Amino acid sequence: MSFAIKGAITALVTPFVNGKVDYESLKKLVRYQVQLGIQGFVISGTTGESPTLTDGEVQDIFLAVKEELRQPLPLIVGVGTNNTNSTIEKAKMAQKWGADAVLVVVPYYNKPPQRGLLQHFQMIADSVEIPNILYNVPGRTITSLELETIKTLSGHPNIRAIKEASGNIDFAKKIKSECGSNLILLSGDDESYEGFLKAGGEGIISVASHILVEAFVKGSINSYLNFIKMIYRESNPIPIKMALYLMGLIKSPECRLPLVEASLETRQLLENQLKTDGFLL
Repeated sequence: MSFAIKGAITALVTPFVNGKVDYESLKKLVRYQVQLGIQGFVISGTTGESPTLTDGEVQDIFLAVKEELRQPLPLIVGVGTNNTNSTIEKAKMAQKWGADAVLVVVPYYNKPPQRGLLQHFQMIADSVEIPNILYNVPGRTITSLELETIKTLSGHPNIRAIKEASGNIDFAKKIKSECGSNLILLSGDDESYEGFLKAGGEGIISVASHILVEAFVKGSINSYLNFIKMIYRESNPIPIKMALYLMGLIKSPECRLPLVEASLETRQLLENQLKTDGFLL
């Protein structure tokens, strides 16, 4: 597949039942998404609870989704860790499985300086032949990619896109201005997506697109902002799993510890909002 990773891409949840991956629900969810026109998937990202998945589970999830697609849609695997060597190994595995790209998050917890981030991302991009997508999400990692670092990385032939999840539209404009066509600009912030597109963004890796597929494909989500805000009232993916469960798209809203099922209050609010938005009777 040529690199055309743009538009609405869903960061897939990993459904669980009694602690095990629920492949039946996973395939049902993928079919639902494809029928409504989704333009790609991320497997083992934040929304997929990547810190709790084994490499074997990630491989099995990837292969299950690929088999269910039965049509060429981009499949991206989240491989980022705060250990460069571990990330390289995961990137190589994803390439071996047939991933179209890897999503590489800014290293979390150990707070590297920009020169460390530069070497980290360059070494990972050097290690594989498939495209790399930078993932800048300072709300989770504390450390953030600075503009000059992004500009330098955009010159690497394997670094083809960035998932910019700060929600800062002015920063997105600066990335577009400095990197131009060298870097595909993807949003990682559902709520600001319409503004992001106006700033030159070319797509999104989304959580809310699990349900709002058509709205994100069209780039017109402002009528659903109440729902989008609702799915972030607890840590992602806790609320979106509950919403999918309420709609009958997955068997259980279960998460793996240290994440837990949505509170009763969140469940009630989601149910009311889904009814308001016409997704539940």
